Amino acid sequence: MLRTILAVLVLALFAVVIGLPLLLLAWITGTIGPFYPAAEVALRLSLALAGVRIRVEGTENIPAEACLFMANHTSAVDPVAMFVATPRHIAFLAKQELFRIPLLGLAMRRAQFLPVDRSSAEAAAGSVDRAVEQLRAGVSMMIYPEGTRSPDGHLLPFKRGGFLLAIRAGRPIVPVAIQGAERILPKHQLWIRPGEILLKYLPPVSVAGYTQEDRAILLDRVRASIAANLPAHAASPTASP
Repeated sequence: MLRTILAVLVLALFAVVIGLPLLLLAWITGTIGPFYPAAEVALRLSLALAGVRIRVEGTENIPAEACLFMANHTSAVDPVAMFVATPRHIAFLAKQELFRIPLLGLAMRRAQFLPVDRSSAEAAAGSVDRAVEQLRAGVSMMIYPEGTRSPDGHLLPFKRGGFLLAIRAGRPIVPVAIQGAERILPKHQLWIRPGEILLKYLPPVSVAGYTQEDRAILLDRVRASIAANLPAHAASPTASP
């Protein structure tokens, strides 16, 4: 508990002393500017203070071109680990409620994060259209195809929307297997436990030759890659409906 409090205090200090001026600069210039690398440093320090170590494997599998990262999702700390460990700027697809938080919303928009509106099929399609444009423009993106955090670390069924996104954009998918985050900050828990998170960037999956009608096949291929790199107890045999 004390480690978590210390990590939160450091983030709060960063937000007030450094974050606010850099956000103001981002608002004036219309770009994220130095805020992105500064936030990465602050998050790395907070994780270290909380006793969280990040181990990375397979960065050689990340292609030079823009790509769509897809990872299993077991903890609220997953996005933080991906943010600080991925050796390039990545934009996240995130629920639109987060964008309504004044300062956080500004930072996310300037970092080219995209809100996902699930209120209707038409709104969700609009989110996909904007993500396709960003991928084609050279911005790598990150999504969690399970759509929510797993409550117990088991791999959940994948949703098909992200695969349609990759096919339409013509960008490769980089599967990422995340281990250990479910023990550090399980779903419905507030206190961070010390430990190690392993991020394994797996060989990219080309979408060349896939059509929208083939997205279930692509889904199974990516899901199998992630499942093969998780502990046996976490790699649930349940596939997407």
